[in-house]
Amino acid sequence: MTADVLPGLVRDEDGHLRCALPSEDPRYRRYHDTEWGRPVDDDDRLYEKVCLEAFQTGLAWSTILYRREAFRAAFDGFEIDAVARYDAGDVERLLRDEGIVRNRRKIEATIHNARCARTLRDEAGSLAAFFWSFEPDEHERPTAVTQDWVRSNPVTPASARLARALKARGWTFVGPTTMYALMQALGLVNDHLEGCVTREEVERERRARGDTLRSASRPRPAEPPVGPSKAP
Repeated sequence: MTADVLPGLVRDEDGHLRCALPSEDPRYRRYHDTEWGRPVDDDDRLYEKVCLEAFQTGLAWSTILYRREAFRAAFDGFEIDAVARYDAGDVERLLRDEGIVRNRRKIEATIHNARCARTLRDEAGSLAAFFWSFEPDEHERPTAVTQDWVRSNPVTPASARLARALKARGWTFVGPTTMYALMQALGLVNDHLEGCVTREEVERERRARGDTLRSASRPRPAEPPVGPSKAP
């Protein structure tokens, strides 16, 4: 079977094959080509992605992507220290903001997770160091990233480990499915399909920038026991 007919790929107007996108909006194409799967090492940007993946829970990613600038304006650019200082008045302010997803639990989780992020920076040296310590080992990855494999693996052993570690440290809205979507977005894995024009470029960037992030990562932190919790 040729790349032209591999499920999950489409040919664009320039003749390139890329992952089939759920929207033809150029913002989605730009996100796929220039952001998705590329390594993130800035702690505030990493925290932003955690928050936006949490807001996306139960919604289409386009709903979040198209409102991202409004989210950034509402949450002080997702600067961890700024959001960690938010109080009840900020929650009410955000609930009135029509530019974002006005879900109280998700808003409160965003503020709570900022406080957890400050603690985690002290523990691990940086959020990036912590998250990159959960990059899956090669034997946990498929020999070929296909549409069937991606659809069949919304949760992976690595995303389950990351979710457990974060929940043990008090984070919320960090279930294993959400964490796998985060790992895809952060570049901890490269799930651009085989044959996608962007895949090899992303993999080169992962190798180059990822080496620096891997060297900064400490050994994977021990996972404290997780007590009973109803948090997602």
